[in-house]
Amino acid sequence: MSTRPRSPGSLSRRRFLKVSATAMAAAPVLGPRILLGRPLESLNVACIGVGGMGFSDLEQVASATNVRIIALCDVDAANLARAAEHSPEARQFSDYRLLLDALDRDLDAVTISTPDHMHGSIALAALRRGKHVYCQKPIAHNLHECRLMTEVAHEQGLVTQMGTQIHSHEAYRTAMAGLRSGVIGKVSEAHLWVSKSWAGPAGGRPDKADPVPKQLDWDLWLGVASERPFVQGLYHPAFWRGWLDFGSGTLGDMGCHIFSPVFGALDLGPPRTVVSRGPAHGRETFAADGDILYEFEGTEWTTERLTLRWTDGNGPSRPDASRAQLPKDEQLPDAGSFLVGEQGVLVIPHWSMPKLYRNGQALDAKLEELPGKNHYHEWADACRGEGRTSCPFSFAGPLTEAVLLGTVAGRFQNQTLRFDAAKLKIDHAPAEALVRRRYRKGWEL
Repeated sequence: MSTRPRSPGSLSRRRFLKVSATAMAAAPVLGPRILLGRPLESLNVACIGVGGMGFSDLEQVASATNVRIIALCDVDAANLARAAEHSPEARQFSDYRLLLDALDRDLDAVTISTPDHMHGSIALAALRRGKHVYCQKPIAHNLHECRLMTEVAHEQGLVTQMGTQIHSHEAYRTAMAGLRSGVIGKVSEAHLWVSKSWAGPAGGRPDKADPVPKQLDWDLWLGVASERPFVQGLYHPAFWRGWLDFGSGTLGDMGCHIFSPVFGALDLGPPRTVVSRGPAHGRETFAADGDILYEFEGTEWTTERLTLRWTDGNGPSRPDASRAQLPKDEQLPDAGSFLVGEQGVLVIPHWSMPKLYRNGQALDAKLEELPGKNHYHEWADACRGEGRTSCPFSFAGPLTEAVLLGTVAGRFQNQTLRFDAAKLKIDHAPAEALVRRRYRKGWEL
């Protein structure tokens, strides 16, 4: 019998069971170390992508109880060298495929902190080998990969966590508990926003090619994406989010964070419809501003229908503050959400404690403050069989699908898209074509 713990039981959520495209009754695959009869008293982890956020992920996971970092992987040798100073005993790789082949029998789990376009391929390769996965948000770059990751993680009985660290923060945990307590009654509308913007150059890529830095393997960095010349300062290391081929724009970056308390508290299923009312994305890059309107079926915690509006950027697409019922001297924060209920409004600032209002006054109600948790330690502990994760792919997968539908809608201004979640289909042929991506030869799933 496998001793691997399963991901939390949120897969039983009625919405996800409705939309699951395949049967998920397969028995868990036994991991190599379990087959050898060695208990998971310690957790052997490989960190794939160790620059920027990846280095922070490495530090946090390594600080968890009984974790051994046995491998580091990055396509940039400079990132790898810095990470090796932190974990000098770990083996070093530039290609995650070679890492998984070389360490298959010793490896228990991986963290994935690469650009978005590589999340799905790396995660699926690891999951299919029976490895637990911590993957930065969004967990995939397209809907098809996202659905596959959710299903395979369940079929293999593996522990997963999406890298939305704020989901475990005391502010978001308190907000979710407050909504579940019914403090504002059934919710009818949600407004989510961030004032930052990840946009690429509107004209697309320039007609030029720069020398590839010596420390960078550009072919491995491109991975599943089609070939293009390297251009200094346009893609690696920090500007890939604004490109359709590599990133998921502002919505993909920040939406997974800010959607999480709304999905977590209201038990939302897949969107019925989604429409972009902001500027259309460019041929190769995301627009600087976003305005996406979703409609969801009602749940126990909402009215019969729930509308959710997402806005981003510093342009005219801003949340409608008049709906928040704020006092005259109060303003909405630069990022966060507010939910309108039958008995008041809950405002959830990004990284600050939630507040309650009604008709221009503070609502006379008190929220029970919940302590925060370490999102990384929660995952590592669950991999060793202690506790469970709060953002497993059974939760993060459907949430990410909603986010990715918004990134698809952004390509088709003012076109209402209807989503058939059970079939993973969109009723608009050009949008349907974006459910999957074209993989570069040799990089197919």
